[in-house]
Amino acid sequence: MSPKQDWTHAFPPLRQLPDEVFAQLRDASLIVELPEGSRIFGPGQAPESFLLLLEGTIRVQQTSESGREIVLYRVQAGESCALTTACLMGYEEYQAEGVAETRIRAVAIPRALFDRLIASSREFRQFVFTAFSRRVTNLFRVIEEVAFERIDVRLAQKLLALAGTKLQVVATHQDLANELGSAREVISRQLNEFARRGWLRIARGTVEITDGPALSRLAHHG
Repeated sequence: MSPKQDWTHAFPPLRQLPDEVFAQLRDASLIVELPEGSRIFGPGQAPESFLLLLEGTIRVQQTSESGREIVLYRVQAGESCALTTACLMGYEEYQAEGVAETRIRAVAIPRALFDRLIASSREFRQFVFTAFSRRVTNLFRVIEEVAFERIDVRLAQKLLALAGTKLQVVATHQDLANELGSAREVISRQLNEFARRGWLRIARGTVEITDGPALSRLAHHG
């Protein structure tokens, strides 16, 4: 952990906090840096700090008893982790895992200070709850997609999202299955069908999109 730094510019709403609250955050928080691949938290652990991400990406994923994984969401720079918020407020242990997808740099607000500010500062509560509410809404969207949307449509959407403008996705079939909460065999079968239609080419660890418009039509219109 490094000495105090002015990190609040990354979270504009915190700049509106009363001076005494702002000073407590500045004085008691610590900057944490971790390398890519670090396990931030896991099932059975209790959170010790409220984390605000300054740089990098954290992937939050859950593994079922059968071993199937699903990516619940990603925490990006300028965001907090909703699961950590929920566990802090409910005095619960984590039921999922958080992994650093890249090198990360984050602010760690100790639990005691988090509890004190939640109880005493309306502005801090609003900051925490607004971010929490936004993430919970997104999680409901993930549940709805897994429960009700066709896997071919979801896979097309995920491939386009991951490829961006490069039209290439660097991911294994298992990686894509984890992203979608599906089985590798299901994803492989669907990718082969897309390849048969001429929409993409499959190589080891990569997928090259060769007909973006066709994939996009499926992604948006089913």
